[in-house]
Amino acid sequence: MENAKQQTGVPENAFRELKKGEQYEPLMSPDRTYKEVTVWSVLWGVLMAVVFSAASAYLGLKVGQVFEAAIPITIIAIGVTGATHRKGALGENVIIQSIGACSGMIVAGAIFTLPALYILQDKYPEMTVNFIEVFIASVLGGVLGILFLIPFRKYFVKDMHGKYPFPEATASTQVLVSGEKGGNQALPLLVAGVVGGIYDFIIATVGWWNESVTSRCLEWGQALADKTKLVFKINTGAAVLGMGYIVGLKYALIICCGSVAVWWVIVPAISWLFPDLVVSAGSSSVTASQASAEQIFQYAKSIGIGGIAMAGIIGIFKSRKIIMGAVGLAAQEMKGKGKSDTAVPRTQKDLPMKIIAVGSLLTLAAILLFFYFGVMEGNLLFTLTGVLLVAVIAFLFTTVAANAIAIVGSNPVSGMTLMTLILASVIMVAVGLKGPAGMVAALIMGGVVCTALSTAGSFITDLKIGYWLGSTPKKQETFKFLGTLVSAATVAGVIMILNDTYGFTSGQLAAPQANAMAAVIEPLMSGAGAPWLLYGIGAAIAILLTLFNVSALAFALGMFIPLELNLPLLVGGLINWYVTTRSNKEQTNKERGEKGTLIASGFIAGGALMGVVSAALRFGGISFDYSAWWANPASEWLSLLMYVLLIIYMIKASRRIKK
Repeated sequence: MENAKQQTGVPENAFRELKKGEQYEPLMSPDRTYKEVTVWSVLWGVLMAVVFSAASAYLGLKVGQVFEAAIPITIIAIGVTGATHRKGALGENVIIQSIGACSGMIVAGAIFTLPALYILQDKYPEMTVNFIEVFIASVLGGVLGILFLIPFRKYFVKDMHGKYPFPEATASTQVLVSGEKGGNQALPLLVAGVVGGIYDFIIATVGWWNESVTSRCLEWGQALADKTKLVFKINTGAAVLGMGYIVGLKYALIICCGSVAVWWVIVPAISWLFPDLVVSAGSSSVTASQASAEQIFQYAKSIGIGGIAMAGIIGIFKSRKIIMGAVGLAAQEMKGKGKSDTAVPRTQKDLPMKIIAVGSLLTLAAILLFFYFGVMEGNLLFTLTGVLLVAVIAFLFTTVAANAIAIVGSNPVSGMTLMTLILASVIMVAVGLKGPAGMVAALIMGGVVCTALSTAGSFITDLKIGYWLGSTPKKQETFKFLGTLVSAATVAGVIMILNDTYGFTSGQLAAPQANAMAAVIEPLMSGAGAPWLLYGIGAAIAILLTLFNVSALAFALGMFIPLELNLPLLVGGLINWYVTTRSNKEQTNKERGEKGTLIASGFIAGGALMGVVSAALRFGGISFDYSAWWANPASEWLSLLMYVLLIIYMIKASRRIKK
């Protein structure tokens, strides 16, 4: 029976840890049934997957920017249901968002690696690439990511309730709830969405002020950067600031410590201690003494990759009981001894473990056949080695991807994929596969793993949204496969069309991640080494941090993600702390914190939506050249002024609550 009078707004304990004996009751009651999977929600979800897959893939390859589609899809879902006066559509909107969000996860997985095949093909004409290879690699990776993540759903979204901030899921949930509330209750989010959207649109589209403030805008700052490689950089966007507020001070501080360690200690130290070290500078190379801080960071961030990898291994070790429990549950269900599905609340029903186990084996079997007949040219040793690598790495890093999204809302998939490519190349060369054939094999393997990890990170966001609102996980999981299939076909088609239209080596397509992957894989498949020392340093740091009970993953993320994107997290975290500690009344602080979360969600939603608008304008040929203005230090001073005004607005709006 559908609930006619739904509760509006998530419960007050949605975003905090539960007290002993306390239970979380979602917006849609577990005891009732709601409209979720309908012809309406599935068709709109598929449409969103096709449209945003094509748009994201085009923009990511053409200009090197990938916008996050989940929140714009959520806003569109609310818009179309409101315009058609569809009642009780919250469950349907979650399904639309879940299917449509497949676009972002498949795009990120595919365009980071697979276009590198075309880039290398220009140099090695004997390499062949076709639609089927790109499509199968994307769809198999996506399916594997879904299947590997489902056993961890309960742990991340229920058992760890309130322990992870889930910034993107929080923003999406607030947007969905605002669609149900309407009226004055949704006003703070809508106003913040307008403010944040216009603010970020001005930066991205017309460039009235700079997107970042750096110490180079001062003469002594430029001299300091040239001599010591010491640079201060902060992104002044509204969406990133909102992300920092939701992440909170604790994790933001750890992330920034990792970033500071690389940018303000390791980068200057490399220039000082190893001035003759050769680092990459795009298509050429320079010595560390002549390189910029940013160029040295591209070398030094391998420490972060090593830290992320070790954090993943530590995470697997710590989660061994959860993993063994999932395996044990699968074994019980295979024998017909599992818990009856009717005994599980609707909001905790997953796909049966029997389906997960059999599906995982069938997917790995499909990967084996794909590798044997389509990639490894019938060599059984190469095939088995490749499948084993894909299975182990994808499973190992699934929890890392989910953890990263849960903590900071950013999936370090490019770093994990780079590690995958390096490991795959080294191991495949060791078993005898090298040269152009080895490059194809390693990149296809990397494409499968990259898509699996991108999928795992994205899907945990969808499942957390569903948990907060009271959706049925089993339905989200089932129709995620449909979205993956549609998005994989769309992305593969876009990649083929763009290659035929522009060519990935013509210079008309940026494809920065794919170019980086191609640059890494070519020397490795020719016998060159990898920066194992840097990986080892990162791994050692992760172990040391774990011994002191510090989040190694958060710290390693800070070492990998650029400084200008990490410092705003700290600013947002400090705003959160300030807003929630100014009153002597606990209830007042709590209400201000919740109001701040709404405003931060509005910033994220507005920024994401305007990112789509900006992309559409570029696609239509409407763009503004503000490079000369941004080269002027005055653009950064204006940016700093606007950023301060934005911070003041956020603080004042958060503290303004009804007495």
